[in-house]
Amino acid sequence: MSSTSLTSPRLQPVPPPYPPAVQARLDALLPPGMPVLNIFATVAHNPRVLERMLAGGLLDKGSISLADRELIILRSCAKCGAEYEWGVHVAGFAAKAGLAREQVEDTAAASPRPELWTPRQQTLLATVDALHSEQRLPDALWQALSEEYAEDQLVEIVMLTGLYHAVSFVVNAFEVALETGAPRFPQR
Repeated sequence: MSSTSLTSPRLQPVPPPYPPAVQARLDALLPPGMPVLNIFATVAHNPRVLERMLAGGLLDKGSISLADRELIILRSCAKCGAEYEWGVHVAGFAAKAGLAREQVEDTAAASPRPELWTPRQQTLLATVDALHSEQRLPDALWQALSEEYAEDQLVEIVMLTGLYHAVSFVVNAFEVALETGAPRFPQR
């Protein structure tokens, strides 16, 4: 999997102050005193897009568990080679989601190791992989997924996967600088 370049970002992050509406969204999202993440400061070149991005995120308490959400995000970002976003989510959410180090590393593997995952988690990983490679779900996978999740959860799973493809496009296209201290993809 490719990763974010270690060269200079294609767009330098916009320094604060941000427009009041954008700052209010950032304040609601980030813990007090936390610097604005490079992705947000980069997208701030277009405050309207940044505001919509922040408003359209799926990091709130949704219909799926935190563990399922983070597994989907980590696998989506890894499949897209978005080391920046993968590292941000490993640093910020993987432990809270109860993912072991070996599982986190496995999200970046070409083929996940089945023994590390429950059957339900294996279904989620296969779902992300199918959406990434085929942009659809084969009937057998859909059947397995729909046996595990309610309709509102199915919508969230597919939208979350797609949203993190878009986020991956942003960080990869602009070569957003890695956050200080954020984990890198494991060396294979």
